[in-house]
Amino acid sequence: MIITKLKTNRITNPLGFSLGDWPRLSYVVTCTDAKKQIAARYEVALDEDFSSTIFDSGKHADIDSLSFELRIELQPRTRYFWRVEVWADNGDQAVSDVAWFETAKLDESWDAKWIIPVMDTEHHPVLSRTFKLTKSVDSARAYVCGLGLYEMQINGIKAGDEYFAPHFNAYNKWLQYQTYDITELLLEEENHVEVSLGNGLYKGRFGFDGYSRELYGNEFALLCEIRVKYTDGTTEILKSDTEWIAERSPVLSGNLYDGEVYDATFTATELHSVREGDLGFERLTARLSLPVVVKEELKPIEVIYTPAGETVLDMGQNMVGWIQFHTHASKGTVIRLQHGEVLQDGNFYRDNLRTAKAEYVYTANGEERIVRPYFTFYGFRYVKVEGWPGELDPNDFTGCVLYSDLEQIGVIETSNPLVNRLFQNALWGQKGNFLDVPTDCPQRDERMGWTGDAQVFSGTACFNMDSYAFYSKYGHDMALEQEDRGGMVPMVVPAVNVPSGGSSAWADAATIIPWNVYLHYGDKGILRQQYKSMKSWVDFIIHADEDSGCSRLWTVGFHLGDWLALDGNDPESVIGATDTAFIASSYYYYSSKLVAKAAKLLGFEDDQVYYERISGEVKQAIENEFFSKNGRLAIDTQTAYAIALYMDLVPAAYQKRVIEGLVIRLRKDDYHLQTGFVGTPYLNFALSNNGCEELGYTLLLNEDHPSWLYAVKQGATTIWERWNSIDSDGKIGPPGLNSLNHYVYGAISEWMYRVIAGMNPDEEVPGFRRVILTPKPDFRLQWAKAVVDSAAGTYKSEWSFDEDGRLEFRFEIPFNSTAQVLLPRASVGTISINNSLELNVPIVQDGEDVKLELESGNYLIQYMPNRSYIKTFSTYTPLVDLVVNEHARKLIEPVVPPGFEMEPSSIWYKVRDSSIRDFVAHFPMDTSILEELDEKLKAIR
Repeated sequence: MIITKLKTNRITNPLGFSLGDWPRLSYVVTCTDAKKQIAARYEVALDEDFSSTIFDSGKHADIDSLSFELRIELQPRTRYFWRVEVWADNGDQAVSDVAWFETAKLDESWDAKWIIPVMDTEHHPVLSRTFKLTKSVDSARAYVCGLGLYEMQINGIKAGDEYFAPHFNAYNKWLQYQTYDITELLLEEENHVEVSLGNGLYKGRFGFDGYSRELYGNEFALLCEIRVKYTDGTTEILKSDTEWIAERSPVLSGNLYDGEVYDATFTATELHSVREGDLGFERLTARLSLPVVVKEELKPIEVIYTPAGETVLDMGQNMVGWIQFHTHASKGTVIRLQHGEVLQDGNFYRDNLRTAKAEYVYTANGEERIVRPYFTFYGFRYVKVEGWPGELDPNDFTGCVLYSDLEQIGVIETSNPLVNRLFQNALWGQKGNFLDVPTDCPQRDERMGWTGDAQVFSGTACFNMDSYAFYSKYGHDMALEQEDRGGMVPMVVPAVNVPSGGSSAWADAATIIPWNVYLHYGDKGILRQQYKSMKSWVDFIIHADEDSGCSRLWTVGFHLGDWLALDGNDPESVIGATDTAFIASSYYYYSSKLVAKAAKLLGFEDDQVYYERISGEVKQAIENEFFSKNGRLAIDTQTAYAIALYMDLVPAAYQKRVIEGLVIRLRKDDYHLQTGFVGTPYLNFALSNNGCEELGYTLLLNEDHPSWLYAVKQGATTIWERWNSIDSDGKIGPPGLNSLNHYVYGAISEWMYRVIAGMNPDEEVPGFRRVILTPKPDFRLQWAKAVVDSAAGTYKSEWSFDEDGRLEFRFEIPFNSTAQVLLPRASVGTISINNSLELNVPIVQDGEDVKLELESGNYLIQYMPNRSYIKTFSTYTPLVDLVVNEHARKLIEPVVPPGFEMEPSSIWYKVRDSSIRDFVAHFPMDTSILEELDEKLKAIR
């Protein structure tokens, strides 16, 4: 037995983080044949060998590995060491390695002062101080906040490995400070500390109009307190004060949109004083933001010499971060890097970045150097290089991929390489947009934390990466923004100069994100933290409803609708055809229901009763307004059907008719997507939750526009903002709203985890302590497999077909966890488990499926489905079913009458439910041709 993944607040060995009311400890057990944990014990000490233990939980049966609240009084600036001991039902017992967390300053007052350089505020400053140490150093910490962004060096070496501190948040609400262990950076005698400051979104160009500046402040500022502990037990404090000096930085200009200009030949000739600032300490708190670090490095795959005479590096992947390059260019050489996402006519292109210059300009000083930006980042695949001396060597360039320090925990792979690339595209979209804030896009003059984008992707995000701490910080920011808006959630968080907010689906991030996080990690801490935010948002809707007449429908306010849907009648409109009042009212119901659930879990019984009543009334009002008395949904759009079915808004008596309505709607739409930001995440679930997963697979596997795989076939390496961001001829669409790294439609990955692989956390036993394993295979994929290193341990789910359609499942269920498995199209008497027909597990027949209960362990399950997954085609098959299969379509095209097109304007579209045999009366065909075609169609697998 091995105990791993020791985390505090789901962070490994956090240094200087805000830990909430109580630190919450967690772990995972592996490498044991045991099934259950019978007891555990936590120990906490002030030293690594536990000679000074300050807490011992004792051996208890009710200690949960998902979250243990450590209820001790924490001291400032103290490292706590902890370990856990676990006992299992088979006699196994183990003690973990030692983990630790170190507190920040907590409520301790600051000796340091805010200092502001007395110099032109347009110039990037470097603030510095030299100090001497007189004794042998035991340990040293630096507690720092610099505005807008900062980097600190001690004796010429960067402190820490993170970038863009103090990160991105509502600076008018709160300021984060970071803690650095600088023990190894100090010299025995004289030491030099310098802190470089950059604009960031604090005072640089940023915001909705693309040109706003000084959104949060108009001056650079620094707070720095270094505490040195000597080996004799004494302490010395070195602090920011008016003894520091300032000088102009070689970073001559820069912001997040335009990039950075760096002149290595520049030497400051003038020293400036600093003055004490009046920022105060009330807003100051220990960090919540995970570090933004270089998580991966890429090398260029090609140097392209374009028809326009440009030299362009192709990184092979749309990435976020920067290019680091090695140069020994002669003094005065100006090297310019420009960043773009796509080539057009073989040439460099960046118009879809709108006003963002997205460039890096470096003036060499003649020395050999490794060069990279300091206070900006780029979203790009292609880099145009200008001014490079001599022949360009791609080995001199490295793409540094930056994002928040998140652990990837999930992966999916199938027999279809296009689907695999789609999954990777969504994953890269998360990497590129999870840079402290869940942004909509990372490249153009926007890069904002759009709440709707974050909400619809949150389920996928939690499957892909351990996102608990990331969303905890985002939720904190959201709650603060709501405080002076009466509970209303802005469209973007941080709100910057946001013009409005309160849109359904977007603002519902306040309820949906914390609920998804709770489901995935099983820690009520996120619900306690966000409950006030969740409740105040729903209260905002209730008040808006009551002010407009209390119809229990949400009919007022501004709503973004089904953003960028394809079904709108107005080509200039971006909100789609689905009634915005229906969308808003549906979220009114959904969010009030989630608040009721959170209230129940947190023990707020009165709130539970109240919000359950509200959600019930809203549901009834939706039925009265949007469903006919015969059960027809009045809004005939894919999104309306998807929302109604996914959110459980359809009365039981109407269920069948609404499902039929969705299928008919899809048939009218040639089984292709018409949904936008709201409908897309729910559509496939609406199908698979109601026995129509085959249609969900059809939508997933379509390769023409509009579809997920269309972009993949066009060479996309991330998710596009629009279904047709790039046309089939390679031409990019209108540049105004056309990001090529916009992760919303990557939410399909959650469906892949939950439906293809069947991994569903159980709401009643969250955190993957128990899962509902319901994989739904489709013969169009020969195999699929997924791995999720969940909060409870590693789950694996695999399935495959043999040539005859026999199914094989492989499941791995971690220690102290269980799974309810639903085997599709199975019969109890035909199933073998681990090569045995003697089934020693609870098992029942459930219609045409089999339900069984599995404990921790590895399982091989095999059987022949009682209804074949192999779909056979013939000349009797309706045309609409033939054309969605690429191979079948190619076979019938030479045979059907001239002009055959499955387009709405075509006559054949109107008879798409007919078969080729139905045409024989009007277009006689030789019988042998039909028989030969039948044989070919039947051979398709």
